[in-house]
Amino acid sequence: MMAHSKASLSTHVLDTSTGRPAAGVPVTLSTAGTTVAEGVTDDDGRISPLAGDLAPGDHTLRFDTGAWFAAQGTTAFYPEVVVTFTVADDRHHHVPLLLNPFGYSTYRGS
Repeated sequence: MMAHSKASLSTHVLDTSTGRPAAGVPVTLSTAGTTVAEGVTDDDGRISPLAGDLAPGDHTLRFDTGAWFAAQGTTAFYPEVVVTFTVADDRHHHVPLLLNPFGYSTYRGS
């Protein structure tokens, strides 16, 4: 009998106001209110992998955008971006964040 593998997760943050990766953004992954992984985006704005064993269910990514923009000397409207998503299979999940001081968007990447 094959063992059931769990989903993996990565993320990427792009500062759309500059068109450059957002290096140094603190990111926290939680499940049911419990922190399960933490990381900081690298020079390419990525954390890969952030987690390698996500069980099915709802998970939350918290991007500390206020601290990151403050470190850039930029005032921003959103102090954090919180993205909740559902894992329903054992595939890789990639959650990109497109960010600027006054807005953001996200999508399921590959």
